[in-house]
Amino acid sequence: MTKIMQKIALIIATLISGLLTAQSDYESGMSKANELWRSDQPEKAVQMYERIAAAEDDKWLPNYYAAYIHVVTSFNKTDVNVIKSKLEKAQSFLDKGIALAPQNPELMVIQALLYTVWIDYDGASYGMMYSGKVSSIYNQASGMAPDNPRVVLSKAEWDMGSARYFGKDIKPYCDDVERARELFATFKPESEFHPNWGVDRVDQILKNCQE
Repeated sequence: MTKIMQKIALIIATLISGLLTAQSDYESGMSKANELWRSDQPEKAVQMYERIAAAEDDKWLPNYYAAYIHVVTSFNKTDVNVIKSKLEKAQSFLDKGIALAPQNPELMVIQALLYTVWIDYDGASYGMMYSGKVSSIYNQASGMAPDNPRVVLSKAEWDMGSARYFGKDIKPYCDDVERARELFATFKPESEFHPNWGVDRVDQILKNCQE
């Protein structure tokens, strides 16, 4: 092997080593953040996702999870300033995630949930503003990913809430929740870090069908 070839081989090996190290740091960070979230430490988890998102500016998943935690921990809050602060942060991360992965059904679900937080907080003030957007997002996501269990379940829950608000029967949407259960049973995320939540919501939502 000539000296030039040796230098080229060394450069390639260095690049590969750097990529593997970066990947290892990313995976290690995501694993730790996921564990913090599973351990009911949302504040620590979201801080780690935020740091990963800043360091890995070409990956949508850290932004997804940072937005997701801000959104789901905003439900049932009573202080409008807390809600506003959390959802502004969530929207910022969603915007970054969407820029990296446009038309991503998983991100679309979180966007719909973000609007739903405002409707849940004050339907009289925010229902007219956001209800149409939520329905549109779910319809679009369903067309793109009809077999994604989170899309099916989240849309069904939204449709149930809308039906209940207008005094209509929610039973037609119970079949959609059952279908989501079947989809969860066979769903395989693209990686260990891709979204895989929601199955625990199925039975909770189905209780509404038994009332």
